[in-house]
Amino acid sequence: MNSVAFYLLLLLISVATPPITTATTIGVTYSTPPSISTSAALSPDRIAAQVVSMKIPAVRLLDSNPSMIRAFAYTNVSIFLSVPNPLVPLLASNRSLAMRWCYRHVLPFYPRTKITIISVGNDVVSYSPDVSPFLLRAMQNVHLSLADLRIYKISVSTTFSFFNVVPTAFPPSSAQFQEPTGEVIIRPILQFLERTNSSFLINLFPYNMYRSSFSIPIGFALFEEGPFNFRDDLTTGVRYRNLFDMMVDAVISSMAVMGHENLPVIVAETGWPSSGIDAGEVDATLLYSEMFLKALLAHLRSGGGTPLRKEGVAEVYVFELVEKEAKQGIRNWGLLHHNMTSKYSFEFSDGGGGKGGRFMEVLVGFFVEVVMLCLLM
Repeated sequence: MNSVAFYLLLLLISVATPPITTATTIGVTYSTPPSISTSAALSPDRIAAQVVSMKIPAVRLLDSNPSMIRAFAYTNVSIFLSVPNPLVPLLASNRSLAMRWCYRHVLPFYPRTKITIISVGNDVVSYSPDVSPFLLRAMQNVHLSLADLRIYKISVSTTFSFFNVVPTAFPPSSAQFQEPTGEVIIRPILQFLERTNSSFLINLFPYNMYRSSFSIPIGFALFEEGPFNFRDDLTTGVRYRNLFDMMVDAVISSMAVMGHENLPVIVAETGWPSSGIDAGEVDATLLYSEMFLKALLAHLRSGGGTPLRKEGVAEVYVFELVEKEAKQGIRNWGLLHHNMTSKYSFEFSDGGGGKGGRFMEVLVGFFVEVVMLCLLM
């Protein structure tokens, strides 16, 4: 009987040992709201406590407010900082200013606050063509400033917008970066990212792609299964069943053209608005927003990756944690209302495994009982 118990114990160990997965880290973006009547309730400490309570592992701070950075100390939440676009030329032309930025936004908080990445600028290419040539030098100066401070585990990159650098998403295998931006701006940056073990950052919104093309069905954009919700890349023979994967692989193909197909990719912003700018945005609804986010989270947590990147993107940041104060003429994307109450019926955190995790707990519990009974007999 002891041999049976031993066999069951080995079986228990094999079942209970979690498999190695490549599930993507899923975070949110946050920016300090303008002065409004509820601003007192949106203190940095409250925002940090809300993120921890929602079990969100990573936050992108779009304005890198030092008070907000401090609020995440000892929370183990990974923090993604951003350098504002107007500072890019200044940091490029003056190394001491880059050091001063690091002294203000990194040195007082790291490593108590788990800062993992700094984006020098956000969609600078569309923000101002005059600023774009300064990007690489600014990134280099921030990287060197961190090294001078003996900080080596914070990567430095910049964030591009999909629509401004990838003109054609389909078929993904034929995608290339927009020229002359690709050769002049992006190629040298890819070389820098490769040398410094950093990631390529991209803002990627399937909603915008869906709105720009009448040929894309809403179900394809919302991860829905259906007879028409797919696109075939005839060059590679790959069938795409959702728009998000198709856009990610277009980015990967564009990097591959420049010889950097293995660089990690981080989706720095994505989402689906719950309200539009005007009545013409009929698909910017709370229902579609919830459908997209729920399906996106399930897709990323499955660890299935994309057809061209089986391990998937490294991180995805949902735009955004808290929506702006409700008013006409703006899109709202937030997971929470501006008064910090939840907008959606689903939980952002899967609670540690969802249905599959709970089934595994029951199964392991059953085997434990069987082993104990055998040992007692």
